[in-house]
Amino acid sequence: MSIKEAVINGDIDNIETLIRNSLDNGLKPEEILREMISGMEIVGEKFEKKEYYVPETLLSAYAMQRGLDILKPLLDYEKSEATGRIVIGSVEGDVHDIGKNLVAMFLEGAGFKVYNIGRDIPAIDFVEKAKEFRADIVGLSAMMTTTIEGMKRVIEEFEKHGLREKYAFIIGGAAATEEYAKELGVQGYGSDARKAVLLCERIMREKK
Repeated sequence: MSIKEAVINGDIDNIETLIRNSLDNGLKPEEILREMISGMEIVGEKFEKKEYYVPETLLSAYAMQRGLDILKPLLDYEKSEATGRIVIGSVEGDVHDIGKNLVAMFLEGAGFKVYNIGRDIPAIDFVEKAKEFRADIVGLSAMMTTTIEGMKRVIEEFEKHGLREKYAFIIGGAAATEEYAKELGVQGYGSDARKAVLLCERIMREKK
């Protein structure tokens, strides 16, 4: 089994052995990372076609994450050309994070430098973390209609600090919609992990 196949199949048990054997055989960490990213791209396509559902996709994402844990110390992220820097979190009051974590793993798998700051995050914390990590994009998640207004408060907090135009914003989660993204005036809405990656890639292309 290849590393790519291990990611596609969500083979959490064997991916570590496959990666360590590949490293021992002289394969560069960057080459292994590319193979893993290629696997996650196929997983994303399967998810979009409804050939994979959340359980299968999560297994693949966890396999990818386990592989990344091994490779991160061997990769120079500061010198490598990351696709972009993203701060992502669930807005204040929202304690759901499975979907948000899945999006974060997909983004990391696509080559983004991702700072997953957790759930139930106050608006000011999004501002501080975006500044601290020099983010290009800020991702906001809300699963419940009772917490979706937290997205608006985050945008208002950035405006209050004169930073609204410095960052691109995307929203997602069960409570979010394309219409709400337009209402907020943000760059887009990711209805699932695959679409969130494509959206962030488009944002970064437009920035360059």
